[in-house]
Amino acid sequence: MQNPLYLYGPGHLSALCRHFGGRGIAIVMGEVPVGRDLRQRQGLRVPDLLIAFGVDQDIIVEDRGYSIEKLGKPPDFVLEVASEATGQRDITEKRDDYAAWGIPEYWRYDPSGGLYHGAPLAGDRLAGSVYQPISIVEVDAAHHRGNSDVLGLDLCWEEELLRFYDPAAGHYLRTFYDADNDRIAAEGERDTAQNERDAERMARLAAEERIRELESEIRRLQG
Repeated sequence: MQNPLYLYGPGHLSALCRHFGGRGIAIVMGEVPVGRDLRQRQGLRVPDLLIAFGVDQDIIVEDRGYSIEKLGKPPDFVLEVASEATGQRDITEKRDDYAAWGIPEYWRYDPSGGLYHGAPLAGDRLAGSVYQPISIVEVDAAHHRGNSDVLGLDLCWEEELLRFYDPAAGHYLRTFYDADNDRIAAEGERDTAQNERDAERMARLAAEERIRELESEIRRLQG
C-alpha cells in the first residue's frame, strides 16, 4: 500500500511529467520491471519510481518493462519507498544491482522516518561503478532534503511525506493535495466574500428601514 499512499495518491508521477514536459522528454513510470535483458526474467527489479531521459516509451510499453540492452541505457533515476517487506532488500540487493546496471542515481524514501531504511531519506550517486552517498540535510527532525543532479530537483522528506522541490523556480512541484488545498481555500474566500456582501446588504436594509421609521415619526410630529 505504500505506493498508492505516498506516490500515486499525491500525484507525484503526474507532477514530474508536467515538470519535464511530458512524453518524449522524460519517461516517468511506477513499478516497471527493469533488467539488462527482459527475456531473462530472473533477477529483474521493479523500482517504485523510474525516470529516464531520451528513451522510447513505446518500447517499454510493448516489452512491459525496461530492457537496458534494448533501450541502450539504464534509467537515469530510480526510487524505492520503504516497507517492512522490502526495506532490507532496498538497502542491500537492489542497491548492488542498480549500481551494477549503471543507474546514475538511486534514492530511498522511508515514510516511517527510518524504521526500514535506517534513515528518512537517502540517495546514492554513481561514481565510476560504485555508489557514493548523496548529502542529506536535516533541517529539523521533521524535514530532510537532498539534491538530485540528474533531476535538478531537491527530494524532501517533510513530516513523513515525499516532496519534490524545484530550487531554480523556488517552489515545490504541485501535487493533487496542493490543488485540493487551493480549491478549498478559494471556496473559503468566496464564502467569506459572500458572507460579507450579505452582511452589508442586511445592514443597508436595516439602515433604510430606520430612515423610513424616522421620516414617519417626523411627519407625525409635524402633523
